Amino acid sequence: MARHVLLMTNDFPPGVGGIERYCHQLSRNLKMHRVTVCAPGHPRAEAFDRNEPYEVIRDEARGRRSRLRAALPVERKAVYAPQWWGSRSGRRAEAAARAIEVVKATRPDVVCFGSAFPLGLLAGPITEVTGVPCIAFTHGVEASVAGSFLEQRLFTRMAQDVQAFTAASRWTADRIAGALHGKRPVEVVYGGVDVNTFHPEVDGGRVRARFGIGAAPVCVCVGRLVLRKGQDQLIRAWPEVTRRVPGARLLLVGDGPDAPSLRRMANGLPVDFAGAVSAAEVPAYFAAGDVFAMPCRTRLWGADLEGLGIAFLEASATGLPVVVGRAAGAPETVEHGVTGLLADGNDPSSVADTVATLLADPDKARVMGRAGREHVVRRFTWTTAAARLEELMTRVADNNA
Repeated sequence: MARHVLLMTNDFPPGVGGIERYCHQLSRNLKMHRVTVCAPGHPRAEAFDRNEPYEVIRDEARGRRSRLRAALPVERKAVYAPQWWGSRSGRRAEAAARAIEVVKATRPDVVCFGSAFPLGLLAGPITEVTGVPCIAFTHGVEASVAGSFLEQRLFTRMAQDVQAFTAASRWTADRIAGALHGKRPVEVVYGGVDVNTFHPEVDGGRVRARFGIGAAPVCVCVGRLVLRKGQDQLIRAWPEVTRRVPGARLLLVGDGPDAPSLRRMANGLPVDFAGAVSAAEVPAYFAAGDVFAMPCRTRLWGADLEGLGIAFLEASATGLPVVVGRAAGAPETVEHGVTGLLADGNDPSSVADTVATLLADPDKARVMGRAGREHVVRRFTWTTAAARLEELMTRVADNNA
């Protein structure tokens, strides 16, 4: 039975980020359900929304404040203000009233929140007034703080009202389930890959030519330049990699706050910085590499972690073997020794050994790359992810009927 789903999210294209992509692709692939999305305004929203196969409600229509403004987007920092978990007054009451207005206008069977914090705190008033059940997505940010006293209180509160939660990895699901003390189900809904966009036939020749790489062995890393991702460890590892694989190049794709320090670290080494590139260009940057590596690690006592890592899956879909940091949910993207290798992201020598092993053996790398492509097609498409979410939404709606 087809259901009407309202996705309320602070994170949606044309905004850029992992949660934005997760919410967007699930919305596009919920084939059995009618979808309405309520998301923040954006200068390029009108052009983007025109090409989407579902209705999008923006908090600012054509530059004006609409009546449905921001049932969302409630600023995330607002969740840490006392009134958010205290009485339903002030900012929380205002946000709840806006959310209820959207739900009444769209009349969905299920409301999905793009991220549990802070939007999951709106579930209580929404269901109380409209009777519509709610589901909340969780990502790395919720898992990173799931053990803290404050977040335990917030999860306890949400567990009273949110009917089910999703998690981006099994590791994340275990953390969320622990914070909920088993009071609500947590369903793993992995992020996916558009396997028609990321595939082994993508040509990386222009990217290689742009950086003068030629036929040199290349390790590529695509991701935000932050310490969690491990680009710094790749740079530390590179002298050892080039000792074992002469002429090897490292191509770092992306931008972020650590870009200046990483450039200083890489001074004098065969490391190329591509900076931020458009979404349309990303597949060619993967294809320019022979190996993909992102030796992520968990930092700040568990507060900074990789919930899964879609870039690993995109690299595999493009036919590259992957080097994955042995931390948090990231190992779930790789079959160690089959589609790639796990490395200790805290140890540059471990990173150097895994990258050099694959760059030095192109035949082994190609075999792993082919296996990685099959692995992604089998388990990590957006069609598969949407089907799992549809099953969960149907159960929640049926239980509420």
